[in-house]
Amino acid sequence: MALMKKGKSDNHGSKTKGRGAPKSVEEYLAGVAEPARSTLDRVRAAIRAAAPREATETISYGMPAFKYSGVLIWYAAFADHCSLFPTASVIEAFQKELKGFTLSKGTIQFPTDKPLPSALIKKMVKARIAQIEGKKRR
Repeated sequence: MALMKKGKSDNHGSKTKGRGAPKSVEEYLAGVAEPARSTLDRVRAAIRAAAPREATETISYGMPAFKYSGVLIWYAAFADHCSLFPTASVIEAFQKELKGFTLSKGTIQFPTDKPLPSALIKKMVKARIAQIEGKKRR
């Protein structure tokens, strides 16, 4: 893989920035260097294991996402961390279990070489599904 020259150093951009928006999750992941790629593979597997069979993978806002009646959850690699975007209310519900991770309103950041625990990702995906199902019934 050829190295891409970038202008100014940008630690905030997604790992695939500068190559045009990826058209598929596979294309996105192919552009992510190790150890972040293996970490995202594990995150993706945990999400897939907990997501309904009807859930599909897509690229949304330039990041991999799972869709189920709208976006279920996003995940991405950045220059110095990986992130999971399960929505603010899910993060709030799992505040205790997420102690030790960097959190913002809708984002959980974790090291590129240390994914969130699979069991925790699965619980958050199930909580997000319950939210979506609850909205559908209204």
